[in-house]
Amino acid sequence: MSESLGFSSSSPPTGTGHPSLDAAVARVRAAAADWARLRPAARANLARRLSRGVARTAERSVLAACAAKGLDPRSPSAGEEWLAGPYVTLRILRQLAQSLDAVARGRNPPTGRLVRRGDQLAARVFPADALDDALYRPLGISAEVRFEPGVGSAELRASQAAFHKLPESAREGRTCLVLGAGNVNSIPAADALTKLFVEGKTCVLKLNPVNAYLGPLLEDALGEAVAAGWLAIVQGGAEEGSYLAHHEAIDEVHITGSDRSHDAIVWGPPGPEREARKARRQPLLAKEITSELGNVTPILVVPGPYSERDLMVQAENVAGMVTHNASFNCIAGKLLVLPRGWKERDKFLALVSEALARTAPRSAWYPGAEARWRTYVDGRPEVRVTPAGPRGTLPWALVTGLDPDDASERAFRDEPFCAVLGETSLGSDEPIEFLAAATRFANERLWGTLAAAIIVHPECERGAPGEALLHAIRELRYGTVGLNVWPGFAFAAGTTPWGAYPGAPLHAIQSGRGFVHDTRMLAHVEKTVMRASLRPMVKLPYLPSHRTAHVLGRRLVALEASGSPLHLPAAFAAALMA
Repeated sequence: MSESLGFSSSSPPTGTGHPSLDAAVARVRAAAADWARLRPAARANLARRLSRGVARTAERSVLAACAAKGLDPRSPSAGEEWLAGPYVTLRILRQLAQSLDAVARGRNPPTGRLVRRGDQLAARVFPADALDDALYRPLGISAEVRFEPGVGSAELRASQAAFHKLPESAREGRTCLVLGAGNVNSIPAADALTKLFVEGKTCVLKLNPVNAYLGPLLEDALGEAVAAGWLAIVQGGAEEGSYLAHHEAIDEVHITGSDRSHDAIVWGPPGPEREARKARRQPLLAKEITSELGNVTPILVVPGPYSERDLMVQAENVAGMVTHNASFNCIAGKLLVLPRGWKERDKFLALVSEALARTAPRSAWYPGAEARWRTYVDGRPEVRVTPAGPRGTLPWALVTGLDPDDASERAFRDEPFCAVLGETSLGSDEPIEFLAAATRFANERLWGTLAAAIIVHPECERGAPGEALLHAIRELRYGTVGLNVWPGFAFAAGTTPWGAYPGAPLHAIQSGRGFVHDTRMLAHVEKTVMRASLRPMVKLPYLPSHRTAHVLGRRLVALEASGSPLHLPAAFAAALMA
């Protein structure tokens, strides 16, 4: 997602010195045992108090992010910072409090009913409650978590909220280092909150140099946890990150970043010694490490009886998956996978190009973006670039006609963390054949296992094509599969665990391992499946043409902060004005 250990700023912030790092670790380590024994009801009350801090600092954090990313805080694009910043953090805290309330009463955290999907159980986890139902039902958005094959309902319920079911004497105090991402401002807090409230560990959170400006804001928002020694927030780059990861008082590490940063921590710097360690399966870091490390996110477009309006809506859906946060998202749409011979291909690509062209170029604020952009665009025989914007911005680029059989194609192997979308065509224009070919291609040729999107017409969910679609969803080795919706929506939902498809070994980590944002404290998770209507009644907030996203974002933050349905009418009004 980002270079969590990278340090690529022209004027980097001052890192926290080793003596101060040692003091922060010692303080958090000393509080670990008390934190592990804190009762669920007290944790729930703390989560609510931290919510008030996040709400209090929300506007300041949004203004700081807009300044850093070159956004006008009065423009719709500022809605990204409201929604991907304090809104996500507030959702997670509210849901954690709900779950801990249930645990305090001797129950499991609430989930929807269990359903059977072949040899798998699934829990319908979204919409999560009455507020979600009111907000997201008009979009047709729902989600279920699918569990590992063979896991039964009794095992599932017994394993939920596992840490909180341990006897107090068995709750070992542990300390986790969280290496925060620099691109999306809810990630550092959300990752730390997962470790604190779901897993019962105290945290040292090292911010990324790219969004180091968050430090004072997070210390204010989460001040009670900081004051109690349950959380420490420190600054620095690669050197400080490595020092902390190998610190004797740190029990485990979580990183949201890139696989390169992960391997530098776990296996050491690139070179023969690292390769020898990998061959021996002897990591340099002999600690538990969880991670979320990016993805070449495919968008599979299933052929079907789309109307002109359907294609226009889905073309902008694709554009939104690409342009959100200037495409500096681990989950940004990165590769259109179209049916070979599809009669609508040229029309759909033209509509996607038009949707991108209607979206103003964004500041290339993430370090190295322009150089990466050129490596994916320069010299390509088939590339469509939108008009250039002001100095310091990058135009959107659509690179078409990529050969699906070219094993050396960089766009399949490396995540283009910049304003680029690729396109390839494979299989045939018959839905069953296309789904089989696209699933094999995504699983075997594309780097990453974080998330994939599928665009599908409702008529293709019936009969034999529908069975093929269900098989594809089952077989896709991704932690989230989104149908007619950007998988990034699952990142924000809270009740949908966020992470890579399970099973990656440390020496071939791909998109990482472990799940975060798991506010329902689930175990044995395989993937989340989220879906939306092909043509929602209300415009999705990540679409680039959304005219009131900044107003909607502010109002949704107020709704989450209060939990009161009295804020629903204002949120509805902003959504309907889009």
